[in-house]
Amino acid sequence: MRMVDLIKKKRDGKTLTKEEIDFIVDGYTSEDITDYQMSAFLMSVYFQDMTDEEITWLTTAMSQSGDVIDLSDIEGIKVDKHSTGGVGDTTTIVLAPLVASVGASVAKMSGRGLGHTGGTIDKLEAIPGFQVEIPNDQFTKLVNESHVAVTGQSGNLAPADKKIYALRDVTATVDSIPLIASSIMSKKIASGADAIVLDVTTGDGAFMKNLDDAERLAHTMVRIGHLANRQTMAIISDMSQPLGNAIGNSNEIIEAIDSLKGNGPEDLMEMVYVLGSQMVVLAKKADTLEEARNMLEESINSGAAVDKFKEMIRNQGGDDSIVDHPELLPHAKYTIEVPAKKSGVVSKIVADQIGVAAMMLGAGRRTKEESIDYAVGLYLNKKVGDEVVEGEPLVTIQANREDVKDVMTVIYDNIEIGESGEEPVLIHKIITE
Repeated sequence: MRMVDLIKKKRDGKTLTKEEIDFIVDGYTSEDITDYQMSAFLMSVYFQDMTDEEITWLTTAMSQSGDVIDLSDIEGIKVDKHSTGGVGDTTTIVLAPLVASVGASVAKMSGRGLGHTGGTIDKLEAIPGFQVEIPNDQFTKLVNESHVAVTGQSGNLAPADKKIYALRDVTATVDSIPLIASSIMSKKIASGADAIVLDVTTGDGAFMKNLDDAERLAHTMVRIGHLANRQTMAIISDMSQPLGNAIGNSNEIIEAIDSLKGNGPEDLMEMVYVLGSQMVVLAKKADTLEEARNMLEESINSGAAVDKFKEMIRNQGGDDSIVDHPELLPHAKYTIEVPAKKSGVVSKIVADQIGVAAMMLGAGRRTKEESIDYAVGLYLNKKVGDEVVEGEPLVTIQANREDVKDVMTVIYDNIEIGESGEEPVLIHKIITE
């Protein structure tokens, strides 16, 4: 078998076999296949697409290229959630303890962020003492005892995906649905969960800018999950404006605490209930989505959800007093208001550019080597559809530098005020097959 022949085969639109795909993934991981050959192959996939079977074989090969986490010692159905990303995406920090508080086991492996803000792991590290790197045996013990633990992904989890993604990033082949789907699902399958709930975002702040592409990606990943014997479903959600009001790390932890106490932003709470209900049903802790939602709402109302978050923080070495005293979290030196330049209704917020404004403050990384400032970020005082009066604060900037004119310019350029504005539809579709 020769790589040049497989490149030609895919270039000509033919279907590869499982053995051929295994050869490509194994060869590239072991460095027997060169970067320039793999680049040619990725570009041929970009233009010629892949069948569902090819995508599944690619996913399986990448998931088996390194560590495959064995969660069989954890009792019951292990449920995981993955988002394709967005701005102000605080859902995992709310969902993990909330779903665990009704008895579903959440064995969550998350990554760090590269872009607007930190990933879930970075946000949790804003909590003093919180340990995101925990041994597998401790991870298993915590989930068995408390139904929840969140840890960083293993350095050797799906290494083929990590290597291939780095090449896609510099060869203009990132936005290929077969490659996106196999990248995401290879890590989810290697992480060992029995059931997977996917949040596929669409809009300005998402990877999939239009609904058709988001729907195709969702269907593709759900089919991969089913073919890999994982219970899998997807929600297509809106990310044309940031989810919730907080964008940053410490301030997203505070928003998560507010949400677990029942005081979160309306859009974030709705997203949490929709995703969480699916997780509870897949974990077989409820028979219907309505029953699951009632369970989650009762857990928040009774205080069980926020108590579970405190327990999760303690279990992983963190200071759980931040739940009642959020002032103990890192906080910025300067709080600067961005006043509206005119009266009207917020008609548009360009989510990804508002995320860039947060990154300029230090809330995210431009490169993987950069460090994150947990204290800085943005708070949206107005969302699309809200009325605003000239001079009223649109956004609150939390900064560790006094001069933030560059950040204010980006904010003004990407929040439009008009005569009318309509709140976007939050949940576009639910995909189960």
